[in-house]
Formats: sequence, structure tokens, C-alpha cells
Amino acid sequence: MSSNNSSSKVVTVDEQALKQADEQTVDEDGFPVVDETPEFEATVEQEVQAKVDANHPDGIVDTSDERIYGATLEQEERIRAREDELELISAQAEMGLQEGRAKRTRAIAADQSKARRLEFQKRAASVDPMVDPERADPRTELTQEQLAAVNKQSMRLAKQLDGWSRAAISRRLSEAVVSGQDLTSAVVNVFEELQTAPGHVIPIGKLEEVARKEVSIEGRVETLWDPSHPSIAQVGLIADDSGQTRVTIWKSSDAPWIEEGEQVRIYKAARNWHEGRVSLAVTGWTTIHFPERGCWWE
Repeated sequence: MSSNNSSSKVVTVDEQALKQADEQTVDEDGFPVVDETPEFEATVEQEVQAKVDANHPDGIVDTSDERIYGATLEQEERIRAREDELELISAQAEMGLQEGRAKRTRAIAADQSKARRLEFQKRAASVDPMVDPERADPRTELTQEQLAAVNKQSMRLAKQLDGWSRAAISRRLSEAVVSGQDLTSAVVNVFEELQTAPGHVIPIGKLEEVARKEVSIEGRVETLWDPSHPSIAQVGLIADDSGQTRVTIWKSSDAPWIEEGEQVRIYKAARNWHEGRVSLAVTGWTTIHFPERGCWWE
């Protein structure tokens, strides 16, 4: 038994046309306005393929190993970006551990070097108690009157000894006084010791008293004469207030040219003897400075 309870309204083509005409926009002259902007819509086939691509791995057109199955291109870009970010974080963490390990290694090496140096100083202290690293400052062992006299002499010597601080001179004088020397002898001995110490410019008159191979001097070029051998670039006399010495500049040293009358400072000159007198040679290890070159009065 059939039932015809459902009702339907049949609309004719003319009624549809009239309805569309009523809804259509017209201009001020009464002519209908036509929208010329094209409207693009996906076809049924495209919509189906998009759903397959997004939800079924077998529906992806490009099935190469570089693609992520089941993910759209937009999703793939986000995944790849996150993977790159995690890889960068991992690399930074690994480098941080390496830098920390290097820093710890340097600290351990420095501690070991300090321990070896301390052990060496302790062994040296068995011969000279003054170099004992655990020895207190010798100035604490002086009386107030002795300390005042030492400080006074230290200030005076600091003006004569280039490169030595008053504190260093005061400590050395205190060590000499504590060891039993009177202040006058201590001043003379310390002055001579520091005046000819390695690495410092020494008076030319003290060259014969120095036992080491290399020395540094400063003086004025008194005279130059013709070299006696083709391998010699220049030879002459350099003098200061304490004396003079012969200086030979070898061509192989590639040293700058010196002139008569100018002030020169020579570092690490080789010390030797010539005709019973000490002389100096400028080698490849030697450095020559000219304190007055480029001054405004030149």
C-alpha cells in the first residue's frame, strides 16, 4: 500500500527565471549588472583526488622516498622544518659539551703545570731558602726601622733601574738584608744583579761581567768603518756613559741599516770576544730599535 503523504512543490522554469531576475542587481538605468569576475571551483574529480591524497598513502601521486606518506605538502614543510630545528639543537648541544671538555682540559693542564713549578721551587729551596714558595714575604721579618730604610733605597734604585718596579726591588733588598747583609752591601749587590738581569738593557761597561750568551744594550753609534769580509754588512763602535763596544752586523741577519750619530737599542745580540775584548754580533735572532727615528726634531 502506497502512501502519498509527502508533498512537493514543482517550480516551473519560468518561475525560476522570474526569481533570478528579482534577485539580480540592476544599475541606475535599469540594466542588470553583470559580474565579469570569473569564479573558479574544483571539479568533482579534483575534490576526490585531494581527499585521497590527504588520507590514503596509495593516493599520493609522487611516491619517491623524499615524500612523507599521508601528508600534504604544507604538512611536509612543517615536519621538515621541525626536523631541521631539532638537528640544529642537537649539534649545538654536542658542540657545547666539546667546548666544556676543552675548557676542563686546559684547567687540568694549568693545575698540573702549577704543581710541577711548585715542586721545582721546593727542591730549589733546599739550596737557597729565599726561593721557597711557602716562605713569607721577607719584608715581614724586618723591623720598622729596617723596612723604612729598605723602602727609601728601593725608591732610589727604581729611578736608575729601567723595567724594575719599586716593590720588586724592595722585596729583593729585604731578602738580602734578612740573609745577613748590611743595607749598603745589599744595595750595591742588588743593583748590580738587577742591572744585568736577563731580558733587560745592560750598560755596555758591564758586558765583561755578564756570563750569558745573549745581551741587550743601548747606545749611540760612534763610528762605522768598512767591513773586512763580504759576509759582514756593517761594523762599528757603539757607546754609552759606561763604555763602548764593537758591534758587527752580519748580512744574513737582514738587520736595518744604522748610521753614525744615531741612538740604537739592540736586543739579543750575541756576546763574544775580539782581540781580548768583549764584542757583540747582530744575528738573525737580534732586533734593533731606533728610539729617535721619526721624532719631530729629525
